[in-house]
Amino acid sequence: MPTIDYRSELQCLVAVRGHPFDRNAFAAMFEGMEGIAVTMVDQPAAALLMNPAAMRGFDVLVLYDMPGLDFDAPDDPPAYVDPPEELAKGLPALLEEGKGIVALHHALAGWPTWDFYGEMLGGRFLYHPGTVRGEAVLDSGYAHDVTQLLTPAADHPVTRGLPESFTLTDEPYLAEIFDGEVTPLLHSDAKYTRDHFFSAQHAVRGEMYSREGWDHAPGSNLVGWAKEVSRSRLVYLQPGDGAGAYGNPHYRQLVENAIRWTARRLPE
Repeated sequence: MPTIDYRSELQCLVAVRGHPFDRNAFAAMFEGMEGIAVTMVDQPAAALLMNPAAMRGFDVLVLYDMPGLDFDAPDDPPAYVDPPEELAKGLPALLEEGKGIVALHHALAGWPTWDFYGEMLGGRFLYHPGTVRGEAVLDSGYAHDVTQLLTPAADHPVTRGLPESFTLTDEPYLAEIFDGEVTPLLHSDAKYTRDHFFSAQHAVRGEMYSREGWDHAPGSNLVGWAKEVSRSRLVYLQPGDGAGAYGNPHYRQLVENAIRWTARRLPE
């Protein structure tokens, strides 16, 4: 059983659960990050800690959770679940305080009824057709085990130390990305059109790898971005589905840089 790391300079609360993942492989990704300690907390308990008082001993909140989706609902799952009042008040207060946020992969699907959450993250992954920013949109798309060439978009503290491009095999999303309101960090060479993705709604209905009747519009190839939210810094990285990402040294560097930058521990 691992010891408790009281000595690391940067303490991260990592929210998990809501989507399958290899817990041990994910935890191992953080082990080589010198001076960074992580405390993993499962939802729904994690939501109760996302407030200034409970996060006082932590520097960064890492979101690798997918809350607000009830996949056990009897009718047309997932049913959508509203955020608890404690979170609806606590998370905006945490951002007002300036706490760093790093969101990874399936976190983009969290709390689908809470507009604030999507605006905070800079996008939305939907399991059902819905409305985003007043526009009717289809459910989002997924594609497993896609080998992509990822290219840093610009010189930024989060992308420093990366090569000009690198390959990663992971699960891209065809989703709603608010790319006009963020600082681009990373682009993918994957083709973001419906013919290269499958319907998320079909998948949860038992029709894996189906796009029948699903005519999703082309999407953005932006897969990593930074933004300011209230007084906080936030980074979202779309890759991160499994061991192919966790074990990739360039992905690890991205996550580590994102943690340090959102905590304001990297030079500009």
